[in-house]
Amino acid sequence: MGKYLRKKLIIYIITFILAVTINFIIPRMMPGDPIQSLLSRFSGMEGGREILEEQLTLLFNLDQPVWEQYLNFWKSVFTLDFGISIIQFPTPVFDIIKRAIVYDLAVLFPAIILSWIVGNKLGAFSGTDKRVDNASMPFFYFLASSPYFWMAGIVVFFFGVVIGWFPISGAYSSTASPALSWNFIADFLHHWFLPFFTMFLVQLGGWAIGMRNMIMYEKSSNYSKYMETLGASKKLIRRYGFRNGVLPQVTGLALRIGRIVGGAITVQVVFNYPGLGRMMLDAVQNQDYFLMQGVFLTIVTMVLAANFIVDIVYMFIDPRVRLSFTEEV
Repeated sequence: MGKYLRKKLIIYIITFILAVTINFIIPRMMPGDPIQSLLSRFSGMEGGREILEEQLTLLFNLDQPVWEQYLNFWKSVFTLDFGISIIQFPTPVFDIIKRAIVYDLAVLFPAIILSWIVGNKLGAFSGTDKRVDNASMPFFYFLASSPYFWMAGIVVFFFGVVIGWFPISGAYSSTASPALSWNFIADFLHHWFLPFFTMFLVQLGGWAIGMRNMIMYEKSSNYSKYMETLGASKKLIRRYGFRNGVLPQVTGLALRIGRIVGGAITVQVVFNYPGLGRMMLDAVQNQDYFLMQGVFLTIVTMVLAANFIVDIVYMFIDPRVRLSFTEEV
């Protein structure tokens, strides 16, 4: 176990270093000047513009050499001091991220877990029943091939416009104030459902197809054929096939987490949902270096941490991984 953890930690540390470096470089390669963008808000000022520009340049440490900015950025990574946002001046970036990340976790975590569980169960059932397979597979392929923004539009039109069951924008009503009360929680869940349901549906199809294919493969194995000759029920064969088939699905979970986070950005834009994805889009459009860096770093850290947890879980559920690190080379 120790050897496995050391190898994984080295890989993730190298990945994190590269991600932080790219995170620092990309905003500075973008066209435009964030200071000029901020100064445009003071276009009515008569004089003093040069002094204000100089003070803002010093405030954001943009007068320093690039290498010194890079070292300071690494310092901010460990101190969680990402500077001050330009578009929400003078609010610290860390405070903005703290407010936004709650909404991401509220949508992403349930969508990932529930779509994985339900998709695998439906896929396993489809793989052992031909009639169910013929009826369900077109629906699963439809879900898996749907882009997030397109599915969000369909969900908005059907549930928000035609039926009118759910609101189509925001995280809560404009008249509500965040508080630990039943009224606010009910209002929050009312707005939360459509973004969650969109991400749940798109992911559901992929998991169901993956598990169905694994069950079909397991059905052709020797142990499945032997169980059939003994008169074992479809439910029992499906149970054993599921245990073997779920292992690649755990690996797939680690690979898809980044894609799920990317999909969350488009979903949040469609629903005007105040998560990290929405913050990232605003930062790019307004050339807010510091908010862009802070949000991107938070997303990368979340993805790497989730992948690391999945790798640890995989080690416990697959004895072949543990065996590969205990054998003598």
